[in-house]
Amino acid sequence: MFEGGDGAGKSTQVKKLTNNLEKLNETIVLTREPGGTELGLKIREILLDQDEFEVTPRMEALLFAADRSINMSQVIKPALEKGNVVIADRHIDSSIAYQGVGRELGAQTIEDISRWAVQDIVPDLTVLLDVNAATGQSRLQKKDRLDRESELFHEKVNQAFRDLATKNPERYIVIDASKPIDEIAELVLNTFKAKRK
Repeated sequence: MFEGGDGAGKSTQVKKLTNNLEKLNETIVLTREPGGTELGLKIREILLDQDEFEVTPRMEALLFAADRSINMSQVIKPALEKGNVVIADRHIDSSIAYQGVGRELGAQTIEDISRWAVQDIVPDLTVLLDVNAATGQSRLQKKDRLDRESELFHEKVNQAFRDLATKNPERYIVIDASKPIDEIAELVLNTFKAKRK
């Protein structure tokens, strides 16, 4: 799973890891949250791509959990049962960081909801692309509803990711997202290989 603040380069590194693993004859299943399923795309639109009606912090947290539950049932769990490698752009730690800490709903509360939604299945490896908020925001060409939050909000979120990495060192690798793209990709690939041994 790839985590990190907005503009950290997750989508780029998802593509890089997918290409590298396909060269090693791994079967890859790609997904993202929100929006990894057909229903998830509708939830994504409500969460990120509209300004017609207010989405309160609690609604936001529950919609992310609903999307995640669908994604786990329809995409992630079936892929894992087949022995495939699942690469995801965001997962439960994003909700802990954004809604639990950023929205101040409580990290433990959001973790409990998220773990229940995914049947307590957590990633073997979480890659945190660590970027400061100003740099991340400067990289975005188009901003969704969450991207438009304040720099302070995004700094809180980024620190929450760092705290999660410190709390879960067995599954996290933290990479400075200002490093060259190919250097990051090599670090990610080598970490994945080490985990598979």
